[in-house]
Amino acid sequence: MTATINQNIALLRKQISSAEQRYQRNSGSVQLIAVSKTQPATKLLEAYNAGQRLFGENYLQEALDKITELKLPDIEWHFIGPIQSNKTRAIATHFDWVHSVDRLKVARRLNEQRPDELAPLNICLQINISAEDSKSGASANEALVLANQISKLPRLALRGLMAIPSHSDNVIEQRKTFSAMRQLFQTLNETLPIQLDTLSMGMSGDMDAAIAEGTTMVRIGTGIFGARQTP
Repeated sequence: MTATINQNIALLRKQISSAEQRYQRNSGSVQLIAVSKTQPATKLLEAYNAGQRLFGENYLQEALDKITELKLPDIEWHFIGPIQSNKTRAIATHFDWVHSVDRLKVARRLNEQRPDELAPLNICLQINISAEDSKSGASANEALVLANQISKLPRLALRGLMAIPSHSDNVIEQRKTFSAMRQLFQTLNETLPIQLDTLSMGMSGDMDAAIAEGTTMVRIGTGIFGARQTP
């Protein structure tokens, strides 16, 4: 039998809790984001009914359709995809978190377009930690200047860093990359006028290594919903 979404979430939470204990992390210090891109709203509702509240979306129009259809006020919506300048207003209006900010122009637009009646938009600065030409993200060398600029924008709350490292099945390599992210995170906290509290890193294949190196949010898609649907 194929595992249900409820069973998948229960198993993931058990795995996360076990890894927290194994790596001497505080219980509950790692949050689970359900990456729901290309999944229908019915599957998100199943996850919601299983207790899941954090959902990550990559495609704006698809996400807006689900936000409108579900109308569940206690869902926390995380935008984790590339950001085009002409999409910033809708992102600033409908999301609670944005994990993929990698340039000041986008941050300024999100700041200007965040509605005054909403709380500041939570921001993670995306870092291209593996320095891949095909990946979005600021370089580690750019991070301090960019983070300092974003921290001064009043309608944004800079919370931390996000990374999508190059794929590796080697746990040592996985931990090496995540360790570099943790060190950058610590350097920013020693330098910035604010304190960051979020490391968004780790997916199905490298979740354990990410937890070992300090992640606070893991992003899981197929491990919850199964194979992606056709967009």
